[in-house]
Amino acid sequence: MKLYGRSHDRQSLARHAGDLSAAGGVRSVVLDDGSERGIRTLEFRTGGGLSFDVLVDRAMDLGGAEFEGRGFGWRSATGFRHPGLHEYRDDDGLSMMRSFSGLLLTAGLDHTLFGAEVDASQYRYPPRGTAVHALHGRVANLPARLTGYGERWQDDGRCVLWAEGEVRQAAIFGEHLRLTRRIEADLGGSEIRLTDRVRNAGFDPTPHMYLYHVNVGWPFLDEGARYELPPHRTLWRSDSVAEQGVSHTAMPAPLPGFVEQVYEHELKPDAAGLARPRLVNERLGVYFELEFDTVRFPSFFQWLHLREGAYAVGFEPSTHHVQGEAAAREDGSMTFLAPGEEREYTTAFRVGHLD
Repeated sequence: MKLYGRSHDRQSLARHAGDLSAAGGVRSVVLDDGSERGIRTLEFRTGGGLSFDVLVDRAMDLGGAEFEGRGFGWRSATGFRHPGLHEYRDDDGLSMMRSFSGLLLTAGLDHTLFGAEVDASQYRYPPRGTAVHALHGRVANLPARLTGYGERWQDDGRCVLWAEGEVRQAAIFGEHLRLTRRIEADLGGSEIRLTDRVRNAGFDPTPHMYLYHVNVGWPFLDEGARYELPPHRTLWRSDSVAEQGVSHTAMPAPLPGFVEQVYEHELKPDAAGLARPRLVNERLGVYFELEFDTVRFPSFFQWLHLREGAYAVGFEPSTHHVQGEAAAREDGSMTFLAPGEEREYTTAFRVGHLD
């Protein structure tokens, strides 16, 4: 591995420093002010220029992220709001907008996209014949049970920084879904690896929808940056695309009153079934890339939120199309996990210098 322009192995690092934290590592802290107060956080530093925060009490989502001191994880005005302040049905189902910030917000586990009222008769509880969902579901505001974190040397000579935890979304006479999340990064590296397993731990067939809202902000996002997509076919556009006519590939400076533009694309994968959309900033000489499995995530949404004060672009791999849960149930594409059934999702986040 290379740290600070030099190659180092375990023995070399031990000779130079009495603690691995001199090169990088994972540190546990608790945020202690404002609406973030009380959130357990893991600070990752790879020593390869990449640093990022894992918000343990926010489903182990990714908060702030930097590459060589430049931010790329979106920071909104909401901050990383403590989940104890969250009211799921507030703002007519748009309450997520009061805690929407960071590189990754996970949507699910049984619902994504806009709110819906759907049949819940599979739970066999007459007073709850339907389930009412808000935007992007519940999971992003559920604390995880942290099962471990640290640094581990591998047989191949790599040192892997890691964290793992479990998020439980459960209700009596309702769903019982468990998300096990593992996050890894190599010492000296510039990649975040995410492995999620979602399991139906209950005894009723349970709806499952899953989406990653990956958000890149300033300064990686700036006027002149390019949003690059693999070969694709655009399946849907929000009405704001025609009304505003802002390019979805060449990024402008922040715009007053901009209305979000959203696209659903079908991305052509490579031979391994992977797609890699990117944001490229030639002025800074850097890029951000998301790699995901198009079998597990057959849909992809491009989110442009280029308004002053909330300037961001989104990469959103999804298990379901933009029409949402009600439409998926109607056309037969809705996923139901049988008791004990599990789905696994592997994704990578990369940053680096342009060649």
